[in-house]
Amino acid sequence: MIETLPEPRLFPRLTPEARAEALSRLFDGLGAEAMLREALFGPLRGRIALVSSFGAESVALLHLVANVDPATPVIFLDTEMLFPETLAYQRELAGLIGLKDLRVIRPAPEDAAGASPEDVDRCCHLRKVLPLRAALRPFDGWITGRKRYQGGARAALPRFETDEEGRLKLNPLADWDAGTVRAYVAEHALPPHPLVAKGYPSIGCAPCTTAVKPGEDPRAGRWRGSAKTECGIHFIGGKVVRGPATATFDRL
Repeated sequence: MIETLPEPRLFPRLTPEARAEALSRLFDGLGAEAMLREALFGPLRGRIALVSSFGAESVALLHLVANVDPATPVIFLDTEMLFPETLAYQRELAGLIGLKDLRVIRPAPEDAAGASPEDVDRCCHLRKVLPLRAALRPFDGWITGRKRYQGGARAALPRFETDEEGRLKLNPLADWDAGTVRAYVAEHALPPHPLVAKGYPSIGCAPCTTAVKPGEDPRAGRWRGSAKTECGIHFIGGKVVRGPATATFDRL
């Protein structure tokens, strides 16, 4: 068992990218809950946040984190373009699982005024990337719910990576598949997002999300008709990901 998540200074000669690779090897084989416990109660305690969309599969990771440490900061990006069902689900779920530090982040009014869904990259940048960048400034690491089975640029997702500023990103559910998520949700009797039953296995902003037909990729309804596959929160090489790619992360 790993006793603590090493602080960045314990890898003084490594780049942020190399440090993330070393941590991925160190935590190889450790379960999601154990990984979260090591991260949230190690030397980085209080300097790691969970970023959650409260989307289709978010409940599993939110519940795991709440069980380990309900005081973990949870950042929720309200883009002001979300489905009403997502906003209602966020309120219901936060109370149900007992989140003690939920931070609802919105775009600056001047940014929202200039962000139209007709220009999807600009809209995502102003409504998601910039608000999250500001919200993450107090932290040295953040937790995501991304998984390899979601495909595209996520197919080779490591347990640890870095963001554009060299901050650690933890992906504790990287090796979970859809069946594992469903089993966890059923075991703990957790409420599903109300849009899942209506054919939305991946849920983002209302103007850019459609239902998915049987047999389609779960993320086929996100930015349908375009090559875009990520909102811009997750960068590769400092650029918005539009499809499978391999690159090192740039530290700005």
